[in-house]
Amino acid sequence: MTGVLIVDDHPIVLQGFRRMVEDAGVEMIFEAGDPVSGYRLFHRIRPQVSVVDLAFRGSGLAGLSLIRRMRALEPRARILALSLNRDPVIVARTLQVGATGYALKDMPTDAFVEAFKAVSEGRNYLPHAIAQDIALLHAAPCQPPAAELTAREIQILILLGEGKTYQGIADILTIGYRSVVNACAALRGKFRVSTQADLVRISLDYRHDRPVRRSVGLHGA
Repeated sequence: MTGVLIVDDHPIVLQGFRRMVEDAGVEMIFEAGDPVSGYRLFHRIRPQVSVVDLAFRGSGLAGLSLIRRMRALEPRARILALSLNRDPVIVARTLQVGATGYALKDMPTDAFVEAFKAVSEGRNYLPHAIAQDIALLHAAPCQPPAAELTAREIQILILLGEGKTYQGIADILTIGYRSVVNACAALRGKFRVSTQADLVRISLDYRHDRPVRRSVGLHGA
C-alpha cells in the first residue's frame, strides 16, 4: 500500500485537504470526486491512507457504504472519515463500518493534521468532545433506535429528509423500488412510528446535526 487517497465531491474542499495532506509530508496523493471513482482508485492503488467524505450530493451518506467496501476489500485499510456531522450515532456507525478515525471538516488545520497522522500510524482518532458523546451513548441504559440502523437504512433516512421519493431513492442508490419500501417499513418499526411524515421529521435531525433520539422521544419510543 502506498500514497493517500482523498474522496470528496467539493473541489474547493478537496484542494484544501490536499494541501493539508501535503503539509503532513505526503507526496503521492490521489483524488476522487465520487464514491464510485473513489472505490475504483482504492481497488487499483491500495493507498496507505484514505480520507473519505461521508456525505455526497444526491446520495446521502454514501461514504458509509464506500468505507465498508474499502474495509471488505482491504482489512488493513486505514480510513479517516470526514464530516460536519457531530451526531454520536452517525460517528459510531462510521467506526463500525470500518473507519479508523473521524475528523470534522470545520476543525483547525493542526487538528486535522493530528487526525491524519494518527490514522496513518495505525492509531484511532476521534475529537475529544465526540469521544465523550459516544461514551455517554453506550453508557445509556437504553440505546436509541438509530444505533441499530444499517448503513443503507441511514442513507435512505437522509434521502427521505431531502424530499426524495421511493423511486428517486431507488435510482440514487441503484436498488429496487421494493427494497426501498421494505427499508422504510423497517425504519418505521425501529423508530416505533407509523407514518412516512414521522420518518421525515426524524431525518431532519440527521440533516441538522441533532441527535435522532430527541425526535424518538417526541413519538413516545
